[in-house]
Amino acid sequence: MSPAVGALRAMVAAGEPPLRVTQIALGRFHHFHLARQLEARGLLHEIWSGYPRFKLADEGGIAPERIRTFPWFYVPSATIGRAPGLGRWRPARRALHWAAVEAIDARVAAQIRAAGVLVALSSGGLRSGLRMQSRGGLYVCDRGSTHIRFQDEILREEYQRWNLRFEGVDPRIIDKEEAEYDAANVITVPSRFCRRSFVDRGVAASKIRVIPYGGRLDRCLPAGAPDPRRFTVLFVGGVSLRKGAPYLLQAFARLRHPGKRLKIIGFMDQDMRELLPKLPGEGVEYLGPAPNRELARHFSEADALVLPSVEEGLSLVLAEAMACGCPVIATVNTGAEDLFEHLEGGLIIPARSAGAIVEALERLAQDPGFAGDMRLAARRRIEALGGYDRYGAQWADLLGELQAASRA
Repeated sequence: MSPAVGALRAMVAAGEPPLRVTQIALGRFHHFHLARQLEARGLLHEIWSGYPRFKLADEGGIAPERIRTFPWFYVPSATIGRAPGLGRWRPARRALHWAAVEAIDARVAAQIRAAGVLVALSSGGLRSGLRMQSRGGLYVCDRGSTHIRFQDEILREEYQRWNLRFEGVDPRIIDKEEAEYDAANVITVPSRFCRRSFVDRGVAASKIRVIPYGGRLDRCLPAGAPDPRRFTVLFVGGVSLRKGAPYLLQAFARLRHPGKRLKIIGFMDQDMRELLPKLPGEGVEYLGPAPNRELARHFSEADALVLPSVEEGLSLVLAEAMACGCPVIATVNTGAEDLFEHLEGGLIIPARSAGAIVEALERLAQDPGFAGDMRLAARRRIEALGGYDRYGAQWADLLGELQAASRA
């Protein structure tokens, strides 16, 4: 038992219950995994989401009365984001997204009456966090990606590389997030890659806690095996420049294998649709979004999952694929180094390198023994991490440390 968890138990024994957690996350992301862990430890007060309630029906392990929904702005924003001909809708989408983060923040702030811990996904918790602190509580800004200015800068560079227009991150979001970084008692990020982006922009290292995500071992189990006559490469996620999709298409075109195929699962950004005619496409299958219940089969039947992201925090899809025994090829910019070591369930490569993707794919394709070892190592690695239990334990440690410090 860690000293922080011991401190929490000592407080309970002394009749001083731990502060309970209110969460805010417009989407699901990793926050419902966290909520389940907090619920199991008796630490969850409630979780607020921008999803409508019927979309959360499969989120077991959380008492229904603890799930609060506020979908009135987020749902229209997300719907417009997937509309055909996105260009003419961009101003409306930006306005609705800003309204969504502001509205849920204000709504939760108005509900806070007593001290607790506010854990809010970045850009959605400034008012609530300050309100919680004014009541004697604590505020944790949970940033699921890199520092907002780093994200804006690296994406600008990427769009310039492909001669596409980038509207940039909403300046209001940038200003609000930086105010959140300043106000929060602590900033949580999922990877060292994210942490470096904060430190490089002047945020004190002592204020940042790295807590990597886990994998859903209950939902992601091996459900098949690759076809030995084929070499199946899989991509799961938003098909976008941010996710490095052009580099994967270039690499796949250069891969030497008679039975190769590339399956792409996920919604395609309008920017990628404009770029697609200029990229190779032979042997590529665009399957669109797939239900979560079907992903285990796709992971299990793939020879490799490739995630060539230019920027993100720590992709949940990496752990899910590994839990199904699928080797992964991921860039450093995915946060993969906080999930596995190079050659222990996958390969970690530099970002923006089609050549590195080709080399990794060819190694798996040409050496069945190596590929088999990677499949076994991938599953073992996620089992060793304990799914989301380790993630929950690290959060319990953090909450114990914060509460002990505030009591002192």
